[in-house]
Amino acid sequence: MQNIISITAVSSISPLGKSLDEAWESYQNNKHCISEKSFQETDALVAEIPSEAKQEIEILRQSDQKYKSLDDTVLYAIYASRQAIKQSGWNTSDNFGINIGSSRGATTLFESYHKSFLKNNKAKTLSSPTTTLGNIASWVAHDLQTQGPEISHSITCSTALHSMLNGIAWINSGMCNKFLVGGSEAPLTPFTIAQMQALKIYSKQDGDYPCKALDLTKKQNTMVLGEGASMVCLEEGEKENALALVKGYGYATEILEHNISISSDAQCFQRSIKMALGDIPLKNIDVIVMHAPGTIKGDLSEFRAIEAIFKDDLPAVTSNKWKIGHTFGASGTLSLELAILMLNHQKFIGVPYLKNQKQPEKIKNVLVNAVGFGGNAVSILLSKK
Repeated sequence: MQNIISITAVSSISPLGKSLDEAWESYQNNKHCISEKSFQETDALVAEIPSEAKQEIEILRQSDQKYKSLDDTVLYAIYASRQAIKQSGWNTSDNFGINIGSSRGATTLFESYHKSFLKNNKAKTLSSPTTTLGNIASWVAHDLQTQGPEISHSITCSTALHSMLNGIAWINSGMCNKFLVGGSEAPLTPFTIAQMQALKIYSKQDGDYPCKALDLTKKQNTMVLGEGASMVCLEEGEKENALALVKGYGYATEILEHNISISSDAQCFQRSIKMALGDIPLKNIDVIVMHAPGTIKGDLSEFRAIEAIFKDDLPAVTSNKWKIGHTFGASGTLSLELAILMLNHQKFIGVPYLKNQKQPEKIKNVLVNAVGFGGNAVSILLSKK
């Protein structure tokens, strides 16, 4: 770390709700946000944003003629970004930077446009501009009227935390002192669901908890897709209104054996965690918010990586995917949101079906993990101000 980085705002729209207060209230109960939804000729388990949040998105869509043709990924990002900027007190004259990514991008529009093309052998006029990945950050920059740098990318499920790495790098370089970072995902579409089912990682689980993230004894994969967006405001220096401080960051990539491979002890996570921790004593880490997507190999390999580093003195570990599903490119900053909420409320949010789960005595330092297909790992260390 070259400079102290403050997080002065975090906002989201997700299955937890449409505000930070709603998210925290939802975390107080042990109910999940997963339900069954029909997709053409099949049903699948998903975690949707609640009806009140959908109404807010529809109001946003109708508020501007240009917004009516945008995908939900863009509208989710605009909504969450507006809330973050309001919370941080930034002005458009600040010329802050923006980096927002997505794993899948405009899934609804892309599938609709492609279906139309197959039927008519002709593409609709807006099919290209409304389905590019750069579409998200560009529209957010337009909506917020900032003149700062605007960046888009896709690095599968670690997209949002890679956005954070970029924001930190820009601030450390001196080229910008404020950056809005995050991810947005609206993957609850027939083809996206079918892709995950084809990988044999999607949940068919009945019972109280369809997604068994962090259950290391499960015998079948239980990943469930969720939707939403989450944004974080980064500022140079230690600010009075900081919700948390970024004390470390790490990243690593594994050598691919196949398209979705990760080693049995997640070497990428071992390297990213060590890099994020730096010289900080292991005993100082109170909680780890794991990526833990609910798959057998994904959960176990990440836990083994943590065991390899912390040995017998493991911190408390948790995940939010049992509750909100896996939101792909937005999942990293939704995990950051959980970490920030625990830091500020000094209350650990565990996984309800795990027995004898370790409870932290305090919550001062929280490590957040994310990894994408192919072993693109990122670890961010947050500390209480």
